[in-house]
Amino acid sequence: MPPNTTASSGQKPGKSGRKKGRRARLVLIILVLAIIGGVAYGAFWSISTVRASFPQSKGSITLDGLSGPVDVKRDGYGIPQVYASTDEDLFMAQGYVQAQDRFYEMDVRRHMTGGRLSEMFGESQVDSDEFLRTLGWERVAEKEYKTKLSAATKKYLQAYAKGVNAYLKGKDGADISLEYAALGFSNDYAPKKWTPVDSVAWLKAMAWDLRGNMQDEIDRSLMTSRLGPKQIAELYPEYPYDRNKPIVQEGQYDSVAGEYEQDGDSDSGTGGTQSSAGTGTGVANGTSASAPSGLQSQLSGLYNLLDDVPEAVGVNGNGIGSNSWVVGGDHTISGKPLLANDPHLSPSLPSVWYQMGLHCKSVSEKCQYDVSGYTFAGMPGVVIGHNQEISWGMTNSGADVTDLYLEKLSGEGYEYDDKVLPFTTRREKIDVAGGASKTIVVRETNNGPLLSDRDDELVKVGKKAGVDNAAPDRGDGYGIALRWTALDPGTSMDAVFAMNRATDWTAFRKAATLFDVPSQNLVYADRENNIGYQMPGRIPTRGEGDGSLPSPGWDSKYRWTGYIDQAELPYEYNPERGYIVTANQAVVDKDDYPYTLTTDWGYGTRSQRIADLIASKTKNGGKVSTDDMRQMQLDNSSEIAKLLVPKLLKIDVADKDVREAQKLLEGWNYTQDADSAAAAYFNATWRNILKLAFGNKLPKELRVKGQCLSVEPADSTGPVDVDDDKVRECGQRDADSAQPDGGDRWFEVVRKILDDEDNDWWSAPRTRTDDAVDSRDELFQRALSDARWELTAKLGKDIDTWNWGRLHRLYLKNQTLGIEGPGFLQYMLNRGPYNMGGGEAAVNATGWNAAGGYSVVWVPSMRMVVNLDDFDKSKWINLTGASGHAYSAHYIDQTSKWVKGELLPWASSDRAVDKATSDTLVLKP
Repeated sequence: MPPNTTASSGQKPGKSGRKKGRRARLVLIILVLAIIGGVAYGAFWSISTVRASFPQSKGSITLDGLSGPVDVKRDGYGIPQVYASTDEDLFMAQGYVQAQDRFYEMDVRRHMTGGRLSEMFGESQVDSDEFLRTLGWERVAEKEYKTKLSAATKKYLQAYAKGVNAYLKGKDGADISLEYAALGFSNDYAPKKWTPVDSVAWLKAMAWDLRGNMQDEIDRSLMTSRLGPKQIAELYPEYPYDRNKPIVQEGQYDSVAGEYEQDGDSDSGTGGTQSSAGTGTGVANGTSASAPSGLQSQLSGLYNLLDDVPEAVGVNGNGIGSNSWVVGGDHTISGKPLLANDPHLSPSLPSVWYQMGLHCKSVSEKCQYDVSGYTFAGMPGVVIGHNQEISWGMTNSGADVTDLYLEKLSGEGYEYDDKVLPFTTRREKIDVAGGASKTIVVRETNNGPLLSDRDDELVKVGKKAGVDNAAPDRGDGYGIALRWTALDPGTSMDAVFAMNRATDWTAFRKAATLFDVPSQNLVYADRENNIGYQMPGRIPTRGEGDGSLPSPGWDSKYRWTGYIDQAELPYEYNPERGYIVTANQAVVDKDDYPYTLTTDWGYGTRSQRIADLIASKTKNGGKVSTDDMRQMQLDNSSEIAKLLVPKLLKIDVADKDVREAQKLLEGWNYTQDADSAAAAYFNATWRNILKLAFGNKLPKELRVKGQCLSVEPADSTGPVDVDDDKVRECGQRDADSAQPDGGDRWFEVVRKILDDEDNDWWSAPRTRTDDAVDSRDELFQRALSDARWELTAKLGKDIDTWNWGRLHRLYLKNQTLGIEGPGFLQYMLNRGPYNMGGGEAAVNATGWNAAGGYSVVWVPSMRMVVNLDDFDKSKWINLTGASGHAYSAHYIDQTSKWVKGELLPWASSDRAVDKATSDTLVLKP
């Protein structure tokens, strides 16, 4: 039975974490120095200061290094289309133009990837820098640049850096961005020259945020302090293959001979051995199945370290998803494919994406590109978009490419197969703005860097970690090392350019073989009416263990044995059904594929809803239009509401105020529009169901900071009465990453036990205001009541004033000085709130964390629909705007349309671009 807990009265806020403390110190420095400097709204922050960094978008500028003139044509939203005569000129101009709009963002990114944030923001960032230096992203990127990338890619990276540096030449901070003027209060920081490695390192940050199941690996182990193996398994149910179809249903993977396999008849291939062990609990077989308190604290400390790493594109890897699908020409109005994509990432200002077109005036051997789409500021090429023959989109595959290893430390080394091996070490000097530099020693085992060295608590707790008799003596304790594919040099930068040049399926698949990290789902369409899917990536094969739990690093049986051969990774080409949907669901049925890609897929709620929408539209010969694809992206339907509302309406509610709220669910169509009162009440009820049934039974390491409960001791062997002595425990996680988060894993958990009305999970203890509950309907009744009074407190007693958007709000914040900064600076840099529709695991995935509240924590970061019949009929939108300059007309000029679900015209041909052009800038040699 799940452990009983009692909610204590008067919750106290939990102890502030390091992240909040760092931000507070940064804020204090800026605020104090601003006051000392006599800064006032009308003094320093003049119109000239605000406008000083706005880019020149008309006339001409001379740039040393160009071989010929380059035209930069911007439309009414400031989106640039660049026209050049050589590849080098094209990418040099891309670097210049992106720096015009986004250099501050680029600069912060490269300091993050290099573990050098302290150089900009002072001692408050030293902890983050220590951890990032331990991971060594910049070192890996440098090796990648020197040893792995092609000569052509290096040439493009050099040209891009040349363009960025041409923009920086002769400019001081205030000329570049408003944020540099603010930083000028606290230090004398000045931007340094851009390098090719700065661009390559950004791919490591992207890979970190899309790294797979590391969080689940930690959480499963942390749960063992309160839950048994059966209970943990119930909270991580099997993927519902029978209900939510995987991506690949007809074609699967190539055999060694390279033949295309159909209908599950594939041979196993030779990519290495792979354990098929199911999900367990605790730590992989070399240690105890129930992780003891020492290891609990160790893993909790590791979580805190991971959570402190600045977010590149996601909520530190938790819960992030995306949608991408393609419909073949047989099912479209135009007779040619339509391709849609909307990656779900953390909201940021400016958006992580930068829209851009890169066009050779005449495509030839010396100028090979004619491509348009979404780029990352700081990196050449187009990441998602189309050229003149093909289009492609991406979603995160979720492949398991990280493993945590418990390491037995011994003096100056670590144990491995009964021997002591020496650490690989390096010294890292961290320069600190306004303070003394700090030097750290990074130690690595044969599995990877020791993350535990970056936290004193982990070192202490490692001495207490419990293991079984087969493990080595604890001695000085255990450490935690990370094995991750992105810590090996790769070729993903080569893949970007290869995909930009590809003109058919064969070339696209060849390009995909270079895309080693992060592993993505690639969706494809071309003008010849072909559609396809390819899973790329460097996916490890394992000896023992399946990657779902930390493994014993001292035992060679748990080492990675190799990688799945690229030819054996799943793909699909022109399936008979005529469409392909990827939305982070299982890639392939586990029974039809010889390797374990992960044990932690998304559960397929969004993907199946999209597939159902397409099937409904195309049945009886129906055809899909570009606008139909847009409407599908905006689908707000709640699948968990469809499951629960019929049962909630059967609950007998005596309280007239609660009954009034319950009536909102009668006749509701399960659509989570911003103005829906029913959506507000249902989501509040769902949140309270999760809290009562699961959240209050989870260990403190997974619960929200400040949520304090009186619980039985973790080592108790049986239930205790409400009035007996209990331990008061307060949650330790940030609100946007606590559990239960309410995602579609929890949909599946509830679905599995819904008809078992007396299941132990439906119990909840007596509180000072409520009786104990022992059945599903009793718990639902309490949840309906708790939701009513929660919304009364948040939205008022009158239910006629309720709506989902008032709860579900999006705030766009500058990711450095706009977070908890001085009020006037926040006002200048941040925007919002915006009342949002959509929801968790809806196709319109405006995600929220049910444990932490209702605010939006991730969003469709962009939306696009590509029309392969006529690229000029394609549509796109960004979360914010092209500019990173506060008060630029293009800072958030796309946001209001994005909120409404509108898309902008996407000009591609020379004629369409010229018609849309508002400003033209000529870059001259």
